[in-house]
Amino acid sequence: MRVGCEKLTKAGGKPPRQFLNFMNDDFPRLLVATEFPPNGGGGGAAIARQMLKGWPVEKLFWWSCSAEVDTCFGQKVAAHSSAQIPQKLYPHRRWREQKGWLLEQVWTPWAARHFRQTAAAFQPEVIWHIPHAWSIPPLARVLPTIPAGVHVSLHDYMDIDAYITRFGRDRCQRLARLADQVYASATTRDAIGQAMLADLQQRTGQTGRVIRAGLEAADFDFLNTPPAPKPDGVRIAYAGSIQVESVFPVFIAALNKIRPQLPAPVSLEFYGTGNYHERAWFDPAWMTGHGNLPLPQLAAALKQCTWGFAPMDLTDGDPRYNRFSLPTKFISYLAAGLPIITMGHPESSVVKMATAHAVGICLTTADESELAAQLLATLGQPGPGAKFRAAIQHCAATEFDAVNMRETLHQCLQQCARQRPRP
Repeated sequence: MRVGCEKLTKAGGKPPRQFLNFMNDDFPRLLVATEFPPNGGGGGAAIARQMLKGWPVEKLFWWSCSAEVDTCFGQKVAAHSSAQIPQKLYPHRRWREQKGWLLEQVWTPWAARHFRQTAAAFQPEVIWHIPHAWSIPPLARVLPTIPAGVHVSLHDYMDIDAYITRFGRDRCQRLARLADQVYASATTRDAIGQAMLADLQQRTGQTGRVIRAGLEAADFDFLNTPPAPKPDGVRIAYAGSIQVESVFPVFIAALNKIRPQLPAPVSLEFYGTGNYHERAWFDPAWMTGHGNLPLPQLAAALKQCTWGFAPMDLTDGDPRYNRFSLPTKFISYLAAGLPIITMGHPESSVVKMATAHAVGICLTTADESELAAQLLATLGQPGPGAKFRAAIQHCAATEFDAVNMRETLHQCLQQCARQRPRP
């Protein structure tokens, strides 16, 4: 393993006009500290990039456990320092106990020293920590010793089934406790929903704000225009990686049952890094994988679809994920004006959100015949975009205003800088 700071971009370029008068006075030197790099994939990275819009590049620094592979999302930083975990050491089911032990006992102390050196080199006034996977142990050790204000954003809990499968239950519970500690000790904090904030307050005694992915002004302008004609067919989009694969065979079996009865061909369009062609449920005759697209291309592609698909587990066996996580794909569909097919347990966050705002159809059963009947009644109707447009607009405006959430985060970061401990 090698300690080093990787210069990704020099500070430069003209910021948007609305930020020209605030660069020196209102923007502290910010160090983002998390597992993913500036242009990493996934919902957490997408939220971070959106919330950093307008932050001066010369005042933006980054520390991560993963190296930058490419800059496809266009996030620029003054400097990026990576305490990279060797790919063969990262736990993925196989040898997870042995690999996890090495990360905890060997890599974590080294990464803690690496972060301390990074903070000393970059001299941040505020650190934005997003507790994610293996960034948690080294940062939990070091953050209390750094003379900078700390803002913590929680996007997911570490003791959900997806992480338990990869890292082991005991280790995930330790990571979850450490995440609670850094959240509780932060200067300011946020989470992705009111349910998570309430849960965290009960456990840590600390309050926070709701900050999550949202719609920009241009997205609201788009939603205020009448829906444009779309290509023929029922094109169902799935954006991002699959977290709960067990729902796909059930959903696809129901679709297969009604496809001959629908007035237009059905297609399932996958957008993201996952490759599902080897899955038993994948049928290339009506399913297509488009890969991981840059945000503008993804937004344009989604606007050519008819529906968005946002599933969670149909059982409540993983309540820490079901009840508190909110897939970013839900917001991406709203921004594209897509009515949403949500599928999951009635207590899941996504079903509750979709039910409250009536932005599409909610499926809460695993019964194939019942699912088929619900899908046939909905997918067979013409013009779903126009039918659900008012509900989509209302949901977006009340729950996902990116400008307001970005202003909230920037205010928190400025507060952190003012209240930072002095060396």
